[in-house]
Amino acid sequence: MGNGILKHRGVVWGLILLITIIWGYAWVFMKASLNFMGPFTFSAFRFGTGAATLLLALWILKSGRPPRRMWKHLVIVGILQTTIVFTFVMYGMQFVDAGKSSVLLYSMPLWSSIFAVKILGEKITNGKVLGLILGMIGLVTILGWDIFFVQDSSVIFGEVLIIVAAVSWAASNVYYRVKLEGMTQLQVSAYQMLFGTIGILIATLFAEWGEPVVLTGESIFYILFTGVLASALCFTVWFVLLSLIDMVTATLSTLLVPVFGLFFGWWVLGEELTNSILLGSGMIIVGIAVAQVFGKEKTRRAAEE
Repeated sequence: MGNGILKHRGVVWGLILLITIIWGYAWVFMKASLNFMGPFTFSAFRFGTGAATLLLALWILKSGRPPRRMWKHLVIVGILQTTIVFTFVMYGMQFVDAGKSSVLLYSMPLWSSIFAVKILGEKITNGKVLGLILGMIGLVTILGWDIFFVQDSSVIFGEVLIIVAAVSWAASNVYYRVKLEGMTQLQVSAYQMLFGTIGILIATLFAEWGEPVVLTGESIFYILFTGVLASALCFTVWFVLLSLIDMVTATLSTLLVPVFGLFFGWWVLGEELTNSILLGSGMIIVGIAVAQVFGKEKTRRAAEE
């Protein structure tokens, strides 16, 4: 397994780059969608579209349904990764800027690394620890150190919701590795998204029933981009990556998402790129590189043993 992964390292990093770019771009559309509908309603449209796309793919491929014993595990992953993460994130984005929201959600690698070591017993090398520390300092630098001192209560509430979402995503990664690794990634992605969407629909009915929904060419494009590409495609690739490489490496790589999110916010929306954003982004990239360069030899030796 270890040698196979090393031979396909270029493919793995190509997939990581693909999903981090798409997820980074999706933050622009997630924020813009709030001009057309409520946050829960958009999430229901987005993940309903994603689930329908994946279920259609399963039907075309004649993959069949998952074993009945796996359904409860798929429900749990769906609630953790889709329902909780994206209801909390979309609601929090009403109070927090899109760029900062993406930075807070991608504290996920910190929680995933802790869970991977404590629950899965994964070895974490000194290089990966150093890379993770650099990446997290980079995130705080992007947020601005005044985040700890200059806040109003509504912004703090939104930030706490998004951090809880990050912890929930990390928990879903661990649960997948423990309970669902024997299933195909397409099946896991399709059915967890289906069950997660049901949870979002329930939240939508309670929180946003009767609120206006404006469907235009623009808002439908946001739903299709985030539903088909950022959800159906990217989460399937994400489960593939979790089955190929260790969780610390996989989740650490997602620190690229807020970097791309901030870049696209500047390019598309004209948001400001401050010196702290540029410095923090550079630290994240250096952190990922450090984890790969200095964590690789120990990982390779462990695989050969």
